[in-house]
Amino acid sequence: MNNLLKNNRLADGKNVGTDNDGKQSVSDAEFIREKILLAVTGICTGIANGFFGGGGGMIVVPMLVFLLGREPRRAHATALLVILPISVISGFIYASFGKFSFSVGLPAGLGVIAGGVIGALILKKISGSLLTKIFAAVMFAAGVKLLFF
Repeated sequence: MNNLLKNNRLADGKNVGTDNDGKQSVSDAEFIREKILLAVTGICTGIANGFFGGGGGMIVVPMLVFLLGREPRRAHATALLVILPISVISGFIYASFGKFSFSVGLPAGLGVIAGGVIGALILKKISGSLLTKIFAAVMFAAGVKLLFF
């Protein structure tokens, strides 16, 4: 495994390989643990997205931030890129079952594109701490809405 790890990096930027004394800077176990946690994160995100027709970000962002210790802005940006392909695939599956309304989906999709650009620009300008608070507030409000209304 040592040759496989040389010149690799963990997702948080830690070098994986050997130091000047030939010792690994990150253990094989830590490297494998991270890859397993990332795979589990992906599976949970895919299941949530396929089951609910979206919402994978509610799974992937907290897992990247709290389970894997990633910086919140990087976690949100990663979530967006990860969720795009599974959303497209899930959308095609829903459409193939006749569960997609093009008259609603297409105009809403244009709004999502515009909102995504605006959100990405705002993301660059706010702190990770504020982002986490906003995300928590939105998740909390959504939970209250689902429970009581």
